[in-house]
Amino acid sequence: MKRRDFLLTASAIAGGAGLHAANLGAAGLAANLGQRRALALYDLTIQNAHYRFSDHPPTSDMVSLSPQAPPPVLVGHQAKPMMLNVRNTLPDYSSMHWHGLRIANAMDGVPYLTQMPIATDETFSYAFTPPDAGTYWYHPHCMTMDQMAHGLTGVLVINEAIDLGFNADQVINLKDFRLNEEGNFLPSFTSRGAARAGTFGNVVTANWQENPVYDHPAGALLRLRVVNTDTTRIHKLYLTTTNAQIIAWDGHPVRDPIALPTALKPVLVGPGQRLDFALRMPESEGQKIDLMAKLPGQPKAMASLRAIGSNLNRNLNALSALPPNPVAHPDLSVAQTHEFVFGWSPDSMIANNGVCGSMGYTFWSINRTPWAGDAATGVGPLAQLELGKSYIFRLRNESPHAHPIHLYGLSFLPLRSNKRRLKSNWTDTTLLIRGETVDVALVANNPGDWAVSLPRHRASKNRIGGLSKGQLIHPRRCKKAPWCQSPY
Repeated sequence: MKRRDFLLTASAIAGGAGLHAANLGAAGLAANLGQRRALALYDLTIQNAHYRFSDHPPTSDMVSLSPQAPPPVLVGHQAKPMMLNVRNTLPDYSSMHWHGLRIANAMDGVPYLTQMPIATDETFSYAFTPPDAGTYWYHPHCMTMDQMAHGLTGVLVINEAIDLGFNADQVINLKDFRLNEEGNFLPSFTSRGAARAGTFGNVVTANWQENPVYDHPAGALLRLRVVNTDTTRIHKLYLTTTNAQIIAWDGHPVRDPIALPTALKPVLVGPGQRLDFALRMPESEGQKIDLMAKLPGQPKAMASLRAIGSNLNRNLNALSALPPNPVAHPDLSVAQTHEFVFGWSPDSMIANNGVCGSMGYTFWSINRTPWAGDAATGVGPLAQLELGKSYIFRLRNESPHAHPIHLYGLSFLPLRSNKRRLKSNWTDTTLLIRGETVDVALVANNPGDWAVSLPRHRASKNRIGGLSKGQLIHPRRCKKAPWCQSPY
């Protein structure tokens, strides 16, 4: 089945305006939505790139959207349409997933579930209107480990409809790379790493740099957006200032205050998670604020913010509060509970990922069912959700390692844990520590087939997926469509 035929079929089944817009070109979308709302239009090319990390020879087989630079920060606006035309020039297939966004299912970028993989020299047009403001990110979802490990992870900023009063905005994309002394890539993953806490990189970067320094006006109010796009490392972060506060978590405004992290009590930011700070720059030119990470051995300055120019003498109290995103609150009195158990795989089956590559082994499972693969057939759902109803997901970690659990297309509210007190802040990702059981609540109000993944262990392809005609969760199955029986 060709991509165009698939999209037309998906639109007919869904019958929704959001999916109908997906079939229009950029001009058609703009005309359909009317001239009163500006369209954010991006033409993006997935391509090989060259880059030199400090203390390493040039690396020639990077993957980016630019020939000699990291993937750019993409910017959109809350409740305003975006069109992102993604062209693939790699010899491998690809796709693009918009991590954390509650958008139409057909635009979620999951191969064999919401779209066909993007072949060499093909273009897929992602059209959506983000309902939520905040900090999000994007990454491929076909040949995922290789392309992400080689650099294809970028940040997506959705600005609020109102001016909050910041003088500046700074994005920090935290990402590891595995390089040898010649600057060549080491294997993206190892079986030993995949079976444990993941395969860690040996070059720890911020925006592809080691401790970059960013200049901002002295005494200015800065919004610092920190995004962990690494597939393995759980960062322990803090700032070298007390003149700051956490204002957003995983894209959503903080409603349950989070204490400012310190060297003694850093904040844990797992793969895929995001953290927004509001901070006041130092008053004197040349003074710095460091974003610190507690890494094995000793703390490391990931990035520095340096004050320049005359003192603007701003005060954090001058900032407007972040307006809440329009997330539906679950009714816990009628919520149905579904349990998901994360642990070892009961067998060593090899996932069927079609043209999207296979790791050759599977170590992890959900509800003791290993991940069958992107292109697997006959895989039933883990749960069927009814549109508009409230649910509680009980997430239980039976493995000896921490797992970040990411739910696609929906946001949820943490309720309780058997190990610690959880903050009641909207999120799309929760970090399950060893032996932990966490209850989260949500409203199933975004119809489609949705995936659930363990970002830290993409190497073992441990993911489950969502459903159709209502809403759901199941080990990302291939639906009853022609490509399920094809080589694709």
